[in-house]
Order: sequence, then structure tokens, then C-alpha cells
Amino acid sequence: MKELVEYVAKSLVDDPDAVQIDERSGRTTTTYILHVAQGDAGRVIGKAGRVANAIRTLLRATSVQDNRRYQLEID
Repeated sequence: MKELVEYVAKSLVDDPDAVQIDERSGRTTTTYILHVAQGDAGRVIGKAGRVANAIRTLLRATSVQDNRRYQLEID
């Protein structure tokens, strides 16, 4: 999952070297915290949050398969 989020984020931003993902795992939930360069935050969030919601939808679709809940936070 972490690789999927990283791949999508690096494809969207101008500075892919600045993309970092922190992972926090709980019993049933894994939270990914995405860090990007300040100028690229708008690209990852998208207009009205559409890009961020699309990434979250990908995570939800795969969470059914893994029987685990995934969350995405953009910092």
C-alpha cells in the first residue's frame, strides 16, 4: 500500500524527491501520512480535494481485499 501511495504522489508533484510517507499501524487500521514540498501540496490535494479523495478511494478498494482499513493524511 505504501508503495502505491508513493507512486501516485510522485507522479503528481514537481519535486518527487521531497515525497515522504510515514506509516502508523494499529490493530485494524493503517494510517499513511504524506509529506510533500509546500508548492506541491495543491497538486496532491486537487481542486476541492478531488485528487486526495481519488487516492483514498484506491486505498478503500484495496482494504477490502486485505481486510484492513487504510487512511491517508496529507501534511
